[in-house]
Amino acid sequence: MTKGANVVLGGLSDGDVESVVVSLGWVSPTGEGDADVSVLLLDENGKVRGDTDFYFYNNPCAPDGSVQLLGKTPVGEGSEDRIGFDLKALPDDVATILVAASRYGSARFDELEDLRLTLSDASGEPLLTYEVGDAGGVSALIFGELYRRGEEWKFRAVGQGYEAGFAALASDHGVDIEDDAETVDDAGSAGLEAFEEPVGVESVVERVPEPRAADEPAPHVESATGAVPSPRTPDAVPAPRRTRPRTAKKKVTLPKALKKSLAENDAWRGARLFPVSALKSDRDREMRATSVLLAVMAQVPEFGRRLTAGFGAPAGRMETFTEVSLPHGDTPRRPDGVLRVERAGKLWTALVETKTNGNPLKTEQVQAYADIAARRGYEAVITLSNDVALEGSPLVEVKIDRRRKNKVSLWHLSWAEVAHQAQMLIRHEGVVNPAHAWLLEELLYYLLHENSGCHGFQNMGPAWVPVRSGIQDETLCQGDPRALETVESWERLVRQVSLGLGGELGLKVLPVQRARRDADAVARRSRMADQLCRDGRLRAELRIEGVAGVLGVTADLRTTKIRTSIDIPAPEQGYPLSWAKRIVRELAEAPADLHIETLVEGETGGPRGTLERLRPEPGDMLPRSGVRITGFRLSLFKSMGGQRGNTEAGFIRSIDEAVHRFNAGVLAHLDRLVGKKGA
Repeated sequence: MTKGANVVLGGLSDGDVESVVVSLGWVSPTGEGDADVSVLLLDENGKVRGDTDFYFYNNPCAPDGSVQLLGKTPVGEGSEDRIGFDLKALPDDVATILVAASRYGSARFDELEDLRLTLSDASGEPLLTYEVGDAGGVSALIFGELYRRGEEWKFRAVGQGYEAGFAALASDHGVDIEDDAETVDDAGSAGLEAFEEPVGVESVVERVPEPRAADEPAPHVESATGAVPSPRTPDAVPAPRRTRPRTAKKKVTLPKALKKSLAENDAWRGARLFPVSALKSDRDREMRATSVLLAVMAQVPEFGRRLTAGFGAPAGRMETFTEVSLPHGDTPRRPDGVLRVERAGKLWTALVETKTNGNPLKTEQVQAYADIAARRGYEAVITLSNDVALEGSPLVEVKIDRRRKNKVSLWHLSWAEVAHQAQMLIRHEGVVNPAHAWLLEELLYYLLHENSGCHGFQNMGPAWVPVRSGIQDETLCQGDPRALETVESWERLVRQVSLGLGGELGLKVLPVQRARRDADAVARRSRMADQLCRDGRLRAELRIEGVAGVLGVTADLRTTKIRTSIDIPAPEQGYPLSWAKRIVRELAEAPADLHIETLVEGETGGPRGTLERLRPEPGDMLPRSGVRITGFRLSLFKSMGGQRGNTEAGFIRSIDEAVHRFNAGVLAHLDRLVGKKGA
């Protein structure tokens, strides 16, 4: 589509367009650019009906399921933000849905490339694409809008920008903006970074505010019960001038702390809802895992909705079934599970095929279920296994007959992703019902138990040992298909590590895919394989929500060392010696073998040393030539496991341990050094 064009949704597909998914994407040449999506529901006058008509990452879904921010999904250039809309569930007085995005602080959209909007139906079939080619130097941008015309819904490609930022966009459409400081930016801009802290959230967890200087006023924000102090900004960083809208308040009840045990001795173990001791075979594990997961999805609506929203399922009453017999030629088929969601008298159905303990999905099985789903009018086939799906490289090759009126979509979940979503809900976001929180705790205990078989990606594959040996003895040649297999396994591992770290931090953690513009994922992995053959290194970068810079992970197969690192920018104010002293002071609890390298302008590198050596002499971090310091690189090194699996001596475990150690020893101190983005 072109800017200003509009189209009737019903004319784009023969199928159901009452549920659609809008994806916003962009490419950052530096790999560090990003933006936050937001949705506004407008009445006939182009204004929000109230504060609850504004949706962003701290208010991601509507109570009626009509709007659902689904988060980011990996694509070849990095990731796309997806938003699900159930158009039939929208109130009649909503005339327009505005889909927008905003950048942080002084960042502008002309710094990003390939700005695009894609609208898909419930099965994931793309219906239209709009490429924004003239965004300009704006910090907020309306990509498009869905609007009613009589009984029909239409889409318009808007591409309208706001130089004054998100505050101006929101104010134009009736969102009530409040000042959190005495003044607002001269330009009047405010990105969604102003909303990092949830507003009006109560929990049973006691929150202790950080200490502040005696002469420092305590800034306040409104909550559901009154004014409460907002988190203090880091030392030596002035309080930002920002704005925020009033948002919906949501009371959250987190799981209560466990009471003192009544057991006679420590050898007694509490009874578990989902026992794992009786699991003897792979078939037992598959049946138990499927039944446990589907049962909890049906009983904990917020968890079930979280897993199915990305598949195009509506928000409604969910029922789940196991070991269902369905006719298929002479031999009935028995999928591991069936998932059904009812909304407004309509049924959405998905067949579920499960594998555990590292067993691969079978193409013949999944193909049969896709055929059955197409014949019976079901919407999806969902596969679950320890493996991680990659863009452009499906786990199983399934042929979907596009000539059928009913289009079946194929989706995959890894067990690591299921555990991640459960952990995010109960450990960080909270669950309204305490009984639901207990069910999720039991599910998480089961998934993480060594006997469940639901441990995620655990094997680098048969190509790992030959590739590692070929690099060490310099016999691996470019074009060797085993190098590509290793790169694919590495990418699966990186995605799983991102889920684990995100669940630990309670933040979005996504792999950064630095790719040439218009290059697909398969071509990118091919280049990575050639680079692996040349220098013997596997590299990855992880972007952590709210943290300046990216976490780098490098596995050097020649030296058998793993390096985890992050670059932090030099402060804009103060003296270099003060910077050096502050870094050493704030990293007092970091590992003594932490390497600190000073990054300087126009040179390959500045002074470097271990934290242990620099503690008595922080001035050794400063270059003697007086060249300008641009930042500091913090790195930890660890020996690399050689085996392909997740054993004690395995490569996968060594990567997990390296990232966990860097998080606990270094990332935990970064908020004091550079502050959260937008804080």
